[in-house]
Amino acid sequence: MGSGRRGTPRRLAKGFTLIELIVTLAVTITLACLAAPALSRLGNRSRLQAMQMELISSLNHARGLAVTSGRRTLLCPSQAGRRCDDGLHWEAGWLVGHYRSGQADQVDGEPRMVIPGNSRLTILSSAGRKRVRYQSDGTAGGSNVTFTLCVRGEAEGALTVVTSGAGRVYGAKASADEGKQCANSGP
Repeated sequence: MGSGRRGTPRRLAKGFTLIELIVTLAVTITLACLAAPALSRLGNRSRLQAMQMELISSLNHARGLAVTSGRRTLLCPSQAGRRCDDGLHWEAGWLVGHYRSGQADQVDGEPRMVIPGNSRLTILSSAGRKRVRYQSDGTAGGSNVTFTLCVRGEAEGALTVVTSGAGRVYGAKASADEGKQCANSGP
């Protein structure tokens, strides 16, 4: 160490210069900008998979409720969580409840389960199948119903949930046509 003015020893500066800090900040910002789209796709994929599992769980719950209670059970789209909506879009949410013969379009009394939707997604059911009705033996009757889930306006990565007439439920990747139809159908 050399001596500075008045005989005091000079201290070596420790830390970073302004130029070093600016370069480090520029590199950090560049890397963050490169990573942002990948993180966004990862978040969208996670939301889609979570909603697919939520729908599968709800359908299995409705089927189990019908079998264990011996009463017909309905699963339908619902924005308010009190009454069934009349449409093919389920992204606002859905509900599960019992229904009476002759009143198969609405739940009888209070819903047994209400699931909120996700406004970033589109969930579209098969044309002609606005509701899923389970009989007390666990069958869903009628033709299969397919739900297609996609990020609003994006066909890539779309998923499906299928309920067979026998009542079995499974999830899969959507076909390219199903993904396009989902992405192009606004609520």
